[in-house]
Amino acid sequence: MNHYFKKILRYAYPYKKYAYLNIFFNILYALFSTLSFVALIPVLEIIFSNERSLGPKPIYEGITSAKDYAQEYLNYFIIESINNHGEFMVLMYMVGVIISLFLLKNLSNYLALFYATFLRNGVLKDLRNALYSKVVSFPLAFYSEKRKGDTISRLSGDVDEVKNSVLSVLEMIVREPLTIIAALIFMLFISAKLTLFVFLFLPISGFLISKVGKSLKKKSLKVQQEQGVFLSILEETMGGLRIIKAFHAEELFQKKFEDSNERFYKHSNQVMNRQNLASPLSELLGIITIGILLVYGGYLVFIDETLEASFFIGYIMLAYNILTPAKAIAKASYSLKRANGSAERILELLEAENTITDIENPVQKEGFDSTISIKNISFKYEDQYVLKDFSLEIPKGKTVALVGQSGSGKSTIANLLTRFYDVNKGSIEIDGVDIKNISKKSLRGLMGIVSQDSILFNDSVANNLKLGKPLATDVELMEAAEISNSYEFIKNLPDGFNTNIGDSGNKLSGGQKQRLSIARAVLKNPPIMILDEATSALDTESERLVQDALEKMMQNRTSIVIAHRLSTIQNADKIVVLSKGEIVEQGKHQELLEKKGVYYNLVEMQSLA
Repeated sequence: MNHYFKKILRYAYPYKKYAYLNIFFNILYALFSTLSFVALIPVLEIIFSNERSLGPKPIYEGITSAKDYAQEYLNYFIIESINNHGEFMVLMYMVGVIISLFLLKNLSNYLALFYATFLRNGVLKDLRNALYSKVVSFPLAFYSEKRKGDTISRLSGDVDEVKNSVLSVLEMIVREPLTIIAALIFMLFISAKLTLFVFLFLPISGFLISKVGKSLKKKSLKVQQEQGVFLSILEETMGGLRIIKAFHAEELFQKKFEDSNERFYKHSNQVMNRQNLASPLSELLGIITIGILLVYGGYLVFIDETLEASFFIGYIMLAYNILTPAKAIAKASYSLKRANGSAERILELLEAENTITDIENPVQKEGFDSTISIKNISFKYEDQYVLKDFSLEIPKGKTVALVGQSGSGKSTIANLLTRFYDVNKGSIEIDGVDIKNISKKSLRGLMGIVSQDSILFNDSVANNLKLGKPLATDVELMEAAEISNSYEFIKNLPDGFNTNIGDSGNKLSGGQKQRLSIARAVLKNPPIMILDEATSALDTESERLVQDALEKMMQNRTSIVIAHRLSTIQNADKIVVLSKGEIVEQGKHQELLEKKGVYYNLVEMQSLA
């Protein structure tokens, strides 16, 4: 078994009782499955045997003569029973025994599958939970390198592939091999010579089946990867539908999707056709063996006369009974090879290193007392430094604005303060404590964020606002809505605070969405507020309402304002002007205007001087 899949099977440990019960009932299934065919031998003896004279009762003389003793005792028992009860009554009894054995066999099969369902779905649940936990714990940098659709594919398609294989593996390593072993034991007992052919057949067929299945893992990996590609295209299409339509790019995206889907189609066909070969190949090999057994068995019955016809027919039935589990093992082994590709992709995500983690026993920061200190930090996303030896002091209760051209590093500072990314050099301290030594939960608990993109979720207004304070009361919701100038439009919604705002809040206008984002930050009531170009995407009227809401929110709070529209930061305690990751000017609005430097030119460009 591939080591990737072994790692996945660790998730079966919490459900081991279901695994044990599954194994127990699979053992019973194998036993009753074999006995149901063995029980046909006495029936055949009753129907075909003309010998009805009762000889002396056979005597057991040791293991070496066990086969002859069993055959003679069976004949003795049948003849005695016929003499006492009649042929038809004995036949009825034996048919009753066979029906009971088949009933027990199928009941065992059902119970084995019943407990396997809990095992399989339990592994699926825990695997998805673990993957989702990883998805939300990874830093933002992880998703700048990965396609979202590929991640979605791993949580859906790959997990389903593994789920289907958990049951296949249980069948492969327990039920089917036990069924074959039980049948072979009885077959060996009936005729060692005939069974020699079966032992020759099993390794040959196993070798041929494994040869066909070798390329399955490689092909199935391509299938799962391509599924990730077209899911990414789908996700991008749905997110950017307005732009696609505006630029008449429907055909371009249709072509991209169809090309990916065509590759998926070809890889899937190759995988399925190889997998479909498992059953007919194993059956063909089995029938060839049955044919050889019929020829050689016929010789033993008619010419050599060392085997009774009823035992020979029972033997052939047992041999044929091996074919079904042999086919199942072949299919399960192919399924396992397919699942190994999916298991590899799942483990790649599960074992990916999270670069932003808490130290052991981190500081649990309950509040903010004095200063945020940014000390000589440098940071790069890839090769080029976005910030170089950047330093800044932000005292408690003050509003500091960061301005500059696009790409000057303004938003990067917000990402570093919240530890969405970690600095490459230098340090950021809150009250003298390096934020790397503060737990991420308590660090982010100190901060509220209102970003340029109003990120809302497909839920009610109330649940979107409660994101930072799940136990907020109706009164607190209303107060936050009033501070953010959003109460007026919320109360006019069909169900007020309980109105669903649609996917990404698309039932609301841009200004309404932004005011809800502010209300969410207000409700959380953090001591530090980060406003990342919170008004840049709004019209004049919406900007006025949002700016008013922001000013109310910033009262008595430490605020870091990243501004594109300079009209929004004229009252800041300090304005820091950045260019190419370095501070070029800092001071109050009027001071900077009087310098007639970079800030003055920025204001001039926005016609605000």
